[in-house]
Amino acid sequence: MQLQLLKCKLHRVEITSADLDYEGSMAIDQECLDMAGILPYEKILIVNNNNGSRIETYAIPAPRGSRIFCLNGAAARSGMAGDLVTIMVFGFYTPEEAQKHNPTVVLFKDHNHSISYKE
Repeated sequence: MQLQLLKCKLHRVEITSADLDYEGSMAIDQECLDMAGILPYEKILIVNNNNGSRIETYAIPAPRGSRIFCLNGAAARSGMAGDLVTIMVFGFYTPEEAQKHNPTVVLFKDHNHSISYKE
């Protein structure tokens, strides 16, 4: 049996922009992807604290250190610049792995510049 658990999350990220004319996905600063352990093109769940929307899409890398978090394509309808969101990734684990598992949590504040970790 496999259990689905939270692998990692970027918590209280501020959306920096939204681009309806892009193909789709969410552009995320490569440095932030690395901090959480999110791979480019990995499936993500975005939960918007401002409007309650939940959307699944995939992550694409934005320039390292840019602190860009841009909703693209249809995802752009689920939030706007300034909204606070949590970006989550889930993984499958055996019951034995689940007993020892701790997700990586990266906490943001101050317009995506103050960061702390929980592992």
